[in-house]
Amino acid sequence: MKQRLGSSDLEIAPLVLGGNVFGWTADRAASFAVLDAFVAGGGTMIDTADVYSAWVPGHRGGESEAMIGEWLKASGKRDDVLIATKVGMLPGEGGEKLAPARIAAACEASLKRLGTDRIDLYFAHQDDEDTPQQAVLEAFGRLVDAGKIRVVGASNFHAARLKSANEAARAAGLPRYDVLQPEYNLVSRHRFEGELQDYCVEQNVGVVPYYGLASGFLTGKYRSRDDLSKSVRGGRMGELLEGKGGEVLKALDAVAAETGATLAQISLAWLIAQDGVTAPIASATSVSQVEELLPAMTLSLSTEQLDRLTTAGA
Repeated sequence: MKQRLGSSDLEIAPLVLGGNVFGWTADRAASFAVLDAFVAGGGTMIDTADVYSAWVPGHRGGESEAMIGEWLKASGKRDDVLIATKVGMLPGEGGEKLAPARIAAACEASLKRLGTDRIDLYFAHQDDEDTPQQAVLEAFGRLVDAGKIRVVGASNFHAARLKSANEAARAAGLPRYDVLQPEYNLVSRHRFEGELQDYCVEQNVGVVPYYGLASGFLTGKYRSRDDLSKSVRGGRMGELLEGKGGEVLKALDAVAAETGATLAQISLAWLIAQDGVTAPIASATSVSQVEELLPAMTLSLSTEQLDRLTTAGA
């Protein structure tokens, strides 16, 4: 079931567990239970970031990494999982964004919170046009050489910048961005499809999309204006309902009736089937949610069903 992640030496199951909720909407007990259930169900990669969850009043960032670190220590499962984290959105020692000194300091802080000697996949969380791309890649290269990180990835990069960074890496003999983490799902496709997707396929850059369920919209939770009060994200859900979201939900309902799968499972299976995508990222705050997500890894949709879903979200 594992697939190689781009041209890196990492092999992962086709679903990545999002760690943004750990230490935020999932407390210690819930976080540990979710992590245990994910690994027991065949999951292999956990995705987090140093900035999770600095947006919460009283939080400073690092809460998710620290929670995962506690679980790794308590469970003894460090060698059973791959850890992905990110740098570039949490300012601190060494500066901000992707300043080389910031990358070095942030990596040390992440390693300490995670309680590990290595980060399997280290993402530039966002592009930094103020720092030369070669300087950024040199900073990541020093971490690779030191054995502190294994693979370098990019999140939220446009096609032109990903291309130019990887061209600079090749010219200077530096590690390239082997993995991309874009926003991508059935109702948000413009940030990935087209030039960026084509580049990733052509250059064998592994893709692990975030917002795979569109913040819950693709679970079918929001079907009318009355449902928008169910979440602080209601405003965004209203925009989706007024756009192509309604047609996507109809198509998902039809495929669900044909397969017996849930809308979340179908949405993730559609992503897994897209060119270049290795594994979408999805978060969970309970074991029951994990148990619903896991079957997406083995759900096979017909070409006709995939086409219908694609057309609905076009």
